[in-house]
Amino acid sequence: MNILPLDKYSYSFPDPLYACDEGILAYGGDLSSTRLITAYTKGIFPWYNKTDPILWWSPNPRLVLDLSEFKISKSLKKTINKNIFEIKFDTNFKEVMNQCSKINREGQEGTWILPETIEAYTKLFEMKFAHSFEAYYNGELVGGGYGINIGNIFCGESMFSKMNDASKVALYYLVQRLKQNDFILIDCQIPTPHLESLGAKKIPREEFLSLVARSKENPKDF
Repeated sequence: MNILPLDKYSYSFPDPLYACDEGILAYGGDLSSTRLITAYTKGIFPWYNKTDPILWWSPNPRLVLDLSEFKISKSLKKTINKNIFEIKFDTNFKEVMNQCSKINREGQEGTWILPETIEAYTKLFEMKFAHSFEAYYNGELVGGGYGINIGNIFCGESMFSKMNDASKVALYYLVQRLKQNDFILIDCQIPTPHLESLGAKKIPREEFLSLVARSKENPKDF
């Protein structure tokens, strides 16, 4: 496995097709806005632990959610119809990231959402590249997530839920918003049974990279 170092004075990345199927492509660099935007426009994202250098990934296969294939279970539909959650967008971005960093995830120790990560993505939010989707109950933020807008693709980064179905309801409304604004899919990055149960599917990395390349020619407003 050939993992290449990044030049801190250059924002270029190796060709993602050089990465092994696991997806790790390069290490080093920084989380500057320019580097992050460059990475996402090439189908690459950072993912690392506190004790690691910054690691850059482009896995094969890639998990994506075609907006037209989002699955709503009967129980989720009932919850949506009850209107127990107030849904907002881009209202409390930094706190959404803070909450995502606190969620215990099966098979993972600690979090990759470090203070430096929150600072870097908050800058992207201020530049209108990053966005949050949020569920509130009695005025309290109880679920949601955040991601990056590249062309007509929304690159989902993380979600959290403090109440049953809160993040799923927020995701449902995110899907509706993206459909209305002519987005085509959500990049879910790494396959998980939970996301696959919602309709996400695996596609070859090469196919995903082609979608990303075309998306830059068809930018949409979140």
